[in-house]
Amino acid sequence: MTVGVLQLELSIGDAMSLKDKRRVIKSLKDRIAHGHNVSIAEVGALDEHRRSIMGVAMVANDSGYVEGALSKLVDFVKTVPSVDLVDYQIDLL
Repeated sequence: MTVGVLQLELSIGDAMSLKDKRRVIKSLKDRIAHGHNVSIAEVGALDEHRRSIMGVAMVANDSGYVEGALSKLVDFVKTVPSVDLVDYQIDLL
């Protein structure tokens, strides 16, 4: 069994308030959760309205599959116009 953890640090340049940020993050979380077989949550920078840290987890039998799927998820996030990917980290456990 392989557990993959992806940490995404995002910048939300258009957010003028926490309400704006939450709208963008909720939309992104819904798109990721429905399009990929992962669990996702906002895990850091909760009170900053232009920054978010997201955690994504995936479990599978093959570590190559998990790493590939999380890498594709990073590529997807890079294409989302409402957020900018600042940094990311993939860990396999």
